[in-house]
Amino acid sequence: MAEALFSALGGIGLFLFGMKVMTDALRQLAGAGLRALLARFTTSPLSGVLAGAAATAVVQSSSATIMTVIGFVGAGMLSFPQALGVVFGANIGTTVTGWMVALLGLKLNLGTVSMPILALASVAALLGRPRIARAGNMAAGFAMVFIGLDLMKAAAPLVEPVLAVALMQAEGPGGALLLIVAGAVVTAVVQSSSVGVAMVLVMLSGGSVGLVQAALLVIGMDIGTTAKSLAATAGGSRDMRRTAWGHVGYNLVTGVVAVALVGFVPALGAWIGDDATALVAFHTAFNVAGVILLLPVIGPFARLVEHLVPGGRGPLAEPLDRALLADPSAALDSARAAAGQIGACLFAMIAERLRGGSGMVEAETPHAAIEDLEDFLTELAVPPDAEAVRNRLSALLHMADHLHRLGHRAAQSDRMRPLASEPALRRPALAYAALLSRAAGSPADPQIAFRLRRLGGVIARRSARLRRSVLLREHAGLLRTRDVFEITDALRWLDRSVNHAERIVHYGSVAAQEAPTRADAARDGRG
Repeated sequence: MAEALFSALGGIGLFLFGMKVMTDALRQLAGAGLRALLARFTTSPLSGVLAGAAATAVVQSSSATIMTVIGFVGAGMLSFPQALGVVFGANIGTTVTGWMVALLGLKLNLGTVSMPILALASVAALLGRPRIARAGNMAAGFAMVFIGLDLMKAAAPLVEPVLAVALMQAEGPGGALLLIVAGAVVTAVVQSSSVGVAMVLVMLSGGSVGLVQAALLVIGMDIGTTAKSLAATAGGSRDMRRTAWGHVGYNLVTGVVAVALVGFVPALGAWIGDDATALVAFHTAFNVAGVILLLPVIGPFARLVEHLVPGGRGPLAEPLDRALLADPSAALDSARAAAGQIGACLFAMIAERLRGGSGMVEAETPHAAIEDLEDFLTELAVPPDAEAVRNRLSALLHMADHLHRLGHRAAQSDRMRPLASEPALRRPALAYAALLSRAAGSPADPQIAFRLRRLGGVIARRSARLRRSVLLREHAGLLRTRDVFEITDALRWLDRSVNHAERIVHYGSVAAQEAPTRADAARDGRG
């Protein structure tokens, strides 16, 4: 019995680890395609459901899909109701694993065939170039899934008596509730409903549980996936917390629907003629039913979630979510949105001061947000062959550096004061303020970057002439020496501030691209 238990545990471990290796490799191989699919087709909650289901079925990871969507929401590329549609679709997409186990793993003895696949895949993963290594990891994960499944199948008959005594003889409403709770606990512990469903399918095929009992366990496992979402609410960003609670709400609704439909499972099994196939069909069906129920009321549902998880608007309200670092592209989306918000804040602040306003005070300069952005970007690890991601990161690092420098200059109100009193500086200062006001509303517009660059050129050409004029006026006794230093400091402040603003807008536009060039991402200075 102990040997069978260890074999079952080893099979579960291999299945779980194989799923992780396979999904990580699939996510990396299909990363750009996944983002393109979600960005292109998620134009409404309904299309979000379809895109979320398709993306999750391809990469076999609802977490990867949801992380990408959270990055899109943080960057303003998707609305929260659209993101909820993707979350709903991701739940449907995860049922594909059950279909794979029921149609391949239980009907075909793939464990033995998977051994040579695992050997070859391991060689490719260890010795191949990055893309080949990822393909090797995917194949190795796929092989481990079926090897683990075979171990679970071999051990199931020996463990069956323990299960029958401990749990499976429960009857009535109390027994049904016990099975649902047991399924939820299993999923909460292993952090994977796919593993739980595979275990139930193995027990069902071996006769350890009946079809209705298996259906109740699967219902519990579907609800148990919310444990991972709830864990994310503890330290995640506002968007992460809202998405997690939306996931919780959806799973509770589907759980209620599934319990209401569980009485039809025996008839479904008799109609299909195969209990394992009937179980995964039921799993898919109640997830689809949950979408059908929630999709027409997704607007009110989204507002309820937003009410339950309030938060300030924009990334300045809270630190960037470190959970997104697991997905570099999603992390960059969120970082770009935060950088844009910081830039807009600085642009509006400086524009008001240049016009003589007093509404902004030095304490409002977002130094803490800039430091958080810089820390977040330095913590981000980029795969060596992901050139587009690396170029976006490079652009954002440059942008963060210029935000830091402009933030320091935004607090130098003494340097801005002479710009209003010196006739030669007043006009370019007001032109700069006008461009900053436009940039505050569109901090990644390359046309604004071009105009800032042209204004910087005008200021640079006037600098030498203005310095000579100031020195002549001081020599003639029209200016005090202290006034000369104040004017030249103001001129230097204006010149450098315009340069930082132009660089911020330029790099914002580069980071907004999916595949920026290395030249754009690395270019700094005027020109």
